[in-house]
Amino acid sequence: MNTRRYSKAQESRVAKNLKGKRQSNSGATPFFKGDVVTEHFCIECKTSMTEKKSTSIKREWIEGIKEEAFAMGKPHLALAFNYGGLDNPENFYIIDERLFNQLQTYLEEEN
Repeated sequence: MNTRRYSKAQESRVAKNLKGKRQSNSGATPFFKGDVVTEHFCIECKTSMTEKKSTSIKREWIEGIKEEAFAMGKPHLALAFNYGGLDNPENFYIIDERLFNQLQTYLEEEN
């Protein structure tokens, strides 16, 4: 399986789990940005063909998804990543501090 197929598989899982839509051509078109979009989010997905013990998050990924979320009129952005490999499909999400604070407030009010 090549890198593109691993990426497509991850994007499809993220879209399904979040009830979103996978963007054609991984958001490379001028009008449809991001890898996955939902009503509120523009999401960039990153994975690896082989399982890793660690991963580096590049600032350019965050800056790029900020621009894409703005272009798509989405109020929130996230970076979905996993540690790669077919046996490790769990995704983790990076969100900004403002949204994390909103989530924390919501959870505190629920308890």
